[in-house]
Amino acid sequence: MPIKRRKSLGESLVEQRLITLDQLKVAIVDSEKSGEPLRRTLVKFGMVSEEDIITFFEEQLGIPKVELSRFLIDPKVINLIPEDLARKYLAIPLFRIGDTLTLAIGDPLNVIALDEIHLKTGCLIEPVVASEADIKQAINQYYGVSGGIEDVIKSIDIKKIEVSEEEESIEKLQDIAEEAPIIRLVNLILMQAIRDSASDIHVEPEEKDLHIRYRIDGILHDIITIPKHLQAAIISRIKIMSDLNIAVKRTPQDGRFQIKLEENQIDLRVSTFPSIHGENVVLRLLSASSIFLGLEQLGFSPQNLEQFKSLIRRPYGIILVTGPTGSGKTTTLYSALETINTPEKNIITIEDPVEYRLPGIRQSQINPKAGLTFATGLRSILRQDPDVIMVGEVRDRETAEIAIQAALTGHLVFSTLHTNDAAGALTRLIDMGAEPFLISSSVIGIVAQRLVRTICPSCKEEWTPGEPILQEIGIESRGRLNLYKGKGCKSCKNTGYKGRIGVFELLIVDDKIRELILSRTSSSIIKKEAEKVGMKTLRADGIDKIISGITTIDEVIRATQVD
Repeated sequence: MPIKRRKSLGESLVEQRLITLDQLKVAIVDSEKSGEPLRRTLVKFGMVSEEDIITFFEEQLGIPKVELSRFLIDPKVINLIPEDLARKYLAIPLFRIGDTLTLAIGDPLNVIALDEIHLKTGCLIEPVVASEADIKQAINQYYGVSGGIEDVIKSIDIKKIEVSEEEESIEKLQDIAEEAPIIRLVNLILMQAIRDSASDIHVEPEEKDLHIRYRIDGILHDIITIPKHLQAAIISRIKIMSDLNIAVKRTPQDGRFQIKLEENQIDLRVSTFPSIHGENVVLRLLSASSIFLGLEQLGFSPQNLEQFKSLIRRPYGIILVTGPTGSGKTTTLYSALETINTPEKNIITIEDPVEYRLPGIRQSQINPKAGLTFATGLRSILRQDPDVIMVGEVRDRETAEIAIQAALTGHLVFSTLHTNDAAGALTRLIDMGAEPFLISSSVIGIVAQRLVRTICPSCKEEWTPGEPILQEIGIESRGRLNLYKGKGCKSCKNTGYKGRIGVFELLIVDDKIRELILSRTSSSIIKKEAEKVGMKTLRADGIDKIISGITTIDEVIRATQVD
């Protein structure tokens, strides 16, 4: 909303004794002559520094400071304010929520500017402060060219961007990566990925061009093909953002950076890998809003949800979550930790890497070069008086044995394994060298999971499958059975799917299962015994979701195997 303070910047600085009244009078006279904003004049004369002014706004007046490089601004929001008005008042819109527009401006006490922008946009204005240099760069970046990715590509001057292998140098790569159209192009690629709910962005060099693909709901989609001459600039821009060495091209590198789109903070993990046509880059998008779903939203059946909640509230024991990479294990673990996180508990994790920050939980990341592995970290954690421990993955015998000892000495331990089903986790631990009697005494439950795409609600329609299809998936039909599928629409990019949900297999370790572990019984027999007492397999849980109209036969066949 329009700011209520009616004192000018100069008056406020005098009141706070940052400048004298005589200095203000001199600055006002020069400002009126030159036509420069008072803020710039004060800085030019050395009366105050720009950092002093920004700190004054933030600490004395409670006006937040922002770093514009961390924001991705929607072109629709940019279009709310004409370029000439943005340049006139050194202001740029950040995001709009309802009727309130958050505006980054050099002088948030400029009532005339705020009122004029309010009248132009029809929005209540919420000002935040940024440096003049950042605002100018953002204006050049966002107003330099309009339209989408294709329009930005067409606007780029090849002579400024193209660079041969002989000409490549750190200085040259930095220069082309800082060109406004390249910054805007990379930002649009990131913004579109976030809007499409992509989990990964693939930047893939080919012989004659550069391919951009997004992984959406677990499936890769071609997005756009970019001319080869932009490859060096785009990859250099991404490497600069993630604090990687742009001169290193023949060795893989890993980095990360954060951006903000509207009110959502996105963490991006960046991996580069040399290929014959240049560096391949994959960006993993991690949004806190997508990880903290709550156990009820993950896809557990009512029975599984009740049993899993009972497991995670036990005082000690090991709970394992199994499945391949990308099956949602981290989301399940974090949701479980959030559920049991209370001031009375000391929860510590050791991860590879730490994907999300969990308030109130001590998190650490393995660092093999410094000697911090899962095993050494877990051993040290036990001296930190924990109640609950999360180990990113049980990879070897040493880690397994320490985790077991932790559980047997009164700690609740969460971890993951890469196995096909829940029963397979027990035999995997034995294969690692852990003693069966220790496994049977410590492991209390195992979750196996997969992710399946859910039917798009905008184009969902009834569908009656033939008997052969039902037999293939293992559904027994008694008469006509109506299922559902997505027809394909603009909302789901004509895939028929939008979003994903988990299918789960929950094995509770009871007395009978313990006996089978002690006798080193095969995982298939353990699985059959668990089914006898009510465990639903991954395939069975998937079938329930098919019949409920949540997902399709094709998805369950793709994600699960025949029991």
